[in-house]
Amino acid sequence: MKKTHIIGIVVIAVAIGVILSMVTDAATYADFQLAQASPGDQFQVVGQLNKEKEIEFSPQKDANSFAFYMIDQNGSEQKVVFNGAKPQDFERSEQVVITGTFEGEDFHADKILMKCPSKYNDGSNDGLTEIRAEK
Repeated sequence: MKKTHIIGIVVIAVAIGVILSMVTDAATYADFQLAQASPGDQFQVVGQLNKEKEIEFSPQKDANSFAFYMIDQNGSEQKVVFNGAKPQDFERSEQVVITGTFEGEDFHADKILMKCPSKYNDGSNDGLTEIRAEK
């Protein structure tokens, strides 16, 4: 093989690597305590909606913003702010995975992944619904 062919293959491999790294979600799983200790870094937090606290949603004021309280897998509760439409049947979700960063005292989610109860699941996607914030 000629040197130019080898260099071309290496350049193509590096380009593919760069593209894949930009496309994949680089957030790591954490709890609220770890996410709060690293403000500005993106994390995925798994937990459940605290159904005892009210969801802050006022479609007349801003239909693309709502806030709720979530309890992570270690039992820590945190207010979560999402700048996107409130998912349908959000209150019925069994489990919530949020992706985002801490800003001040609140966790600001860019993406919400909900696991809905099995009676609402048709079996095609394990009951998972992904919602992304509007940019």
